Amino acid sequence: MGIVYINNRSTKKKANKKPGWKQVEAEYEQWLMKHGTHPSQRKKEQPEPYVSPKETYVRETPYYPSLSTGRGETSKAKSHQYTGDYFVGIATMHKSNLVPVGREQDARDYATMRRN
Repeated sequence: MGIVYINNRSTKKKANKKPGWKQVEAEYEQWLMKHGTHPSQRKKEQPEPYVSPKETYVRETPYYPSLSTGRGETSKAKSHQYTGDYFVGIATMHKSNLVPVGREQDARDYATMRRN
């Protein structure tokens, strides 16, 4: 016969049982049997599958095929470009607040407004 190694490094701590624990456990087993809740008395039944009280309504949606060929065809947006001659440029007022500058207004007014 070979050498038998015993693992004494168990991570579980043994419960310190007091004297008379066997009698208390036997009484508890009797009590469970009396009330019909002992594990040996339990029935192992499978739960009944859920049956919906009524059929679910499914809305029928008509199928409309797409007109695109799959290449992402879209028309080009029109470019917005100012064609008049009133506005000369854009001035920055405070914290990137852009203000249009017209011919009658002086751009110097906006420049000094930021510093004074």
